[in-house]
Amino acid sequence: MTPLIDSHAHLDFDRFDADRDEVLARAWAAGVQAVITIGTDVATSTAAHGLAADHPRLFASAGIHPHEAEAFKDEDWPALEALWAQPKIRAVGETGLDYYYDYAPRERQRILFRRHLEAAARVSLPVVIHIRDAFDDAFEILADVGTPAGGVVHCFTGGPEACERALAQGLHISLSGIATFKGAKDLREAVPMIPEDKLLVETDSPFLAPTPHRGKRNEPAFVVHTAEEVARLRGVSYADLCASTLRNTVALFGLTLPG
Repeated sequence: MTPLIDSHAHLDFDRFDADRDEVLARAWAAGVQAVITIGTDVATSTAAHGLAADHPRLFASAGIHPHEAEAFKDEDWPALEALWAQPKIRAVGETGLDYYYDYAPRERQRILFRRHLEAAARVSLPVVIHIRDAFDDAFEILADVGTPAGGVVHCFTGGPEACERALAQGLHISLSGIATFKGAKDLREAVPMIPEDKLLVETDSPFLAPTPHRGKRNEPAFVVHTAEEVARLRGVSYADLCASTLRNTVALFGLTLPG
């Protein structure tokens, strides 16, 4: 069993309510040493923190997903500030831009993304960044504000050009189950170009289950399949891939693993 970390999941979602403990047990049995469970609004960020506070191998983030940008009330910002002060909250986000669904006005997304980046610099936490069909605007804001404590483009869906632009800004890149999809040709082409010290793996549970579980509810144990395929695409051993991504995740988020 080779240790690794699921750097991005949503364990507070109700799709895990019936068997959350069993999901975690399967993750630990698969070699997963820790999971970062990610907030998408104030309620889920609070729930993520609650889970992390109760489990030594869980950590959390707090932030407003771009889909939630319009619904978010500015007067709730102090609730995020309070969460970022908690020791088990290890990142700001997820935040970013999503122009594919456009669930929130683009200008509102840009305003909140910038505000998250500025807050992350102030509280010295890395940023979990969501970008879909919005690389130009996202990279412009990132270049303007920066990520002094680091950041990761989670569930990266771009090709080689977007990969180069993210790396040029010093960002980490996290690969999800999409990397196992044969149709994701641009993404799979970019996988070998990510420097060893900038690569993370994730599930984005309960979404985007990797092959051979595609179409099912995703869960942290399935990060093993993503890591296996990423190792194959990079021409490295599974053990080496797990070791480097674990090391990178611990360093980026400042994790202290039990034992």
